[in-house]
Amino acid sequence: MPEPNPPTASIVLAADDPAGLARFYGVLLEVQPLPGWSTSHWRVPWPAGGWLEVYAPSSQRPQPREQGRLAVCVQRRAGGSEAVVVLKDWISAALGLGASLLQPPRQESFGAEAWLLDPEGNRLLLLVMP
Repeated sequence: MPEPNPPTASIVLAADDPAGLARFYGVLLEVQPLPGWSTSHWRVPWPAGGWLEVYAPSSQRPQPREQGRLAVCVQRRAGGSEAVVVLKDWISAALGLGASLLQPPRQESFGAEAWLLDPEGNRLLLLVMP
């Protein structure tokens, strides 16, 4: 009897420019985006497993840009006092790739964080943990 096919997980992100947004997240995650199942679909390997699926929505079912409570969170680790320095450098890199800053970096009990918008206006949390 064959083994059942276990479920997998991914995050799906609609984009006006799927290739560009996949490159943005590829740089932040330090991974190589891969072409997906069509010319309007890209896959970014997620470090913990699974994929960030970036696609252009169907013109028959458009996905309007809206802010919600869901955000992509990208994390790094750094030594205690280094967390804010690492975060500031990371923010500069993201801004250079087309992101915009929503809230400046701040130190929290769990690490240093900053809220941004990715190049397509999706909420993005950069988190540097000790």
